[in-house]
Amino acid sequence: MATNFTKELIATPGKKVKLAKWDPEETLGWEKDHAMKASLAKATERLDKLQYLLYAEHKRALLIVLQGLDAAGKDGTIRHVMAGVNPQGCRVTSFKPPSQEEAAHDFLWRVHNAVPCHGDIGIFNRSHYEDVLVVRVHNLVPKDVWSRRYDQINRFEAILDENNIRILKFFLHISKDEQKKRFQERIDDPDRRWKISPADFAERKCWDDYTGAYEDALTKCSTPRAPWFIIPANKKWFRNLAVGHIIVETLEAMRMKFPPPVVDVKKLKWK
Repeated sequence: MATNFTKELIATPGKKVKLAKWDPEETLGWEKDHAMKASLAKATERLDKLQYLLYAEHKRALLIVLQGLDAAGKDGTIRHVMAGVNPQGCRVTSFKPPSQEEAAHDFLWRVHNAVPCHGDIGIFNRSHYEDVLVVRVHNLVPKDVWSRRYDQINRFEAILDENNIRILKFFLHISKDEQKKRFQERIDDPDRRWKISPADFAERKCWDDYTGAYEDALTKCSTPRAPWFIIPANKKWFRNLAVGHIIVETLEAMRMKFPPPVVDVKKLKWK
């Protein structure tokens, strides 16, 4: 089954996003069957080879941004999609509330420090977008501060792109009912109860506020250089399939090449 995940799931730059129009149950005709598993396995294998090529060429980097409400599957996406990637060339950064030092700088300071170097893949589990999401929902800074950050983010991401750092941004879109189901599964599983916190339930009360904040971020910050992809994530297997294929499609579009050897291999002689 041929599906252009990049084309199907992109938040078209310049077009207003209404999340109510994006079905979190969508699978683009795919089913959880042998064909899906084979396609995901092929994408995972291809990603491994493309990462090796990215590292060898050493001319560009890939930055993957994962955002979503609690229990959307950010950790699971990293664990499953990046399973075959060489950890030497991949760094995951999880953004927590800023430290005292980080808060004393501009909001992008700590983010820029975590951007991958050429040859590497960087993954942000949450990101600079928290500064137009949680900051907005909880009124942590005035509106005239966070409202300017959309343009600041776009300029920041443009600078990265101009310096050969390709950016892929994934919003893992789940329904409120699916979030409740996943919270309950954590409560019922003794090995996963540690992941539940009072903050999860407090944030759930702000669901509509977060929806509005995400819609603005997706609308204002999906650009040709750094597009957003809205991933229907109620079905974990489809989430992994879609994200995996978009990463592969993006790396293949770079048309990377292995560099020439630093020595004339024809003159090498074994003793």
